[in-house]
Amino acid sequence: MKKVFLLLAVISISVATFAQKGKVTSALTLIEQGSLDKAKEALDQAMTHPKSMNWFNTYFAKGKLAQAVFKSDNPTFKAYYTDPLGDAYTAYEKSMELDPKGGAKKKIITGMVYNSLALDLYSQGGQQFEAGDYAGALKSFETQIAITESDNYVGVTDTGMYYNAGLAAMNAKDHQKAIKYFEKCAEMQYQGINPYFQISQNYLEMGDTVKAETILVDLRNKYSDDKNVTLQLIDLYIKAGKNEEALENLGIARANDPDNYSLHFAEGIIYLNEDRFDEAIERLTKSIELKSDFYDSQYGLGASYINKASDMFAKANDIMDVNEYNKAIDEAMAIFAKALPYMEKANELKPDDIFALRSLRELYYRLKMTEKYDAVKAKLDTLEQQ
Repeated sequence: MKKVFLLLAVISISVATFAQKGKVTSALTLIEQGSLDKAKEALDQAMTHPKSMNWFNTYFAKGKLAQAVFKSDNPTFKAYYTDPLGDAYTAYEKSMELDPKGGAKKKIITGMVYNSLALDLYSQGGQQFEAGDYAGALKSFETQIAITESDNYVGVTDTGMYYNAGLAAMNAKDHQKAIKYFEKCAEMQYQGINPYFQISQNYLEMGDTVKAETILVDLRNKYSDDKNVTLQLIDLYIKAGKNEEALENLGIARANDPDNYSLHFAEGIIYLNEDRFDEAIERLTKSIELKSDFYDSQYGLGASYINKASDMFAKANDIMDVNEYNKAIDEAMAIFAKALPYMEKANELKPDDIFALRSLRELYYRLKMTEKYDAVKAKLDTLEQQ
């Protein structure tokens, strides 16, 4: 009788194990049918039962369910996981860990499961990036990288994923990671010299101006005919407040591209910020000749005349001779008048721009253009109250 009892116990245990593992098989079928609610119910039971909770196939099914949840539009299903693709990856990895014989690994490879997951992560990362969730996008792209670099991935590595990860890290202010991924792109010669620009920009945002500049100077020595390198250097020098270096490189750039309005504009703004008004007026006038509908040049030229006139007014106050004083004031007013058409054009290009309207208010007041002054003041009052 004892032997019979033991035999019955073994049969009982086997039936219990089979029943729980059957829930996993059932869950996989339900996932394929789109019945994710029923699949989750079956899988939840399997995940908590001692006979199936550590079975590799249970975690494989969980990975499948999590992936299906990501692809579903059903809000009820969406609530099952806050990070479905991250949970899917973790589940698949766990399934292989629990299966030393390699059955799970074989299913993942032959079923090209990681290829599908990598595509989903790319899609999710793009959506997160567009939504401004840069940390989430970085996590998605890094998981994609981990998958495609593993021997469980079947196919060619997508080099663009490193660039995507770099951009996400850069926007997430994780500059060290961004540099790592852009250096990988440079190593793989992906996107030409663009990764070097991104590396330099990250160093600049970290406050390491010397490193940022060194990278670009080295690039210019290697690619002397590439105009973009000089433009990147100009941008760096402007951001770093190195105006003389910026002006030097702007001169080089203008010599090679004299009809580029943005170069004249950039040089003019540097002169304006240094109170070198005549030089600013010369460059900004040229910028407008090349592109008359560029608001920044119109506003910048108007501001140059206004600032020059204000400076002339300040100097006139030191003149003791009445005739000379009146003459200086008249000259300053003439410069104010020169600002008017450019500031009006700036206002035409951006009708609700506060800065152009404020400048127009000052000009109309000084030039005694009462009706226009009243109209601009009323508009400004309305805009500033919003």
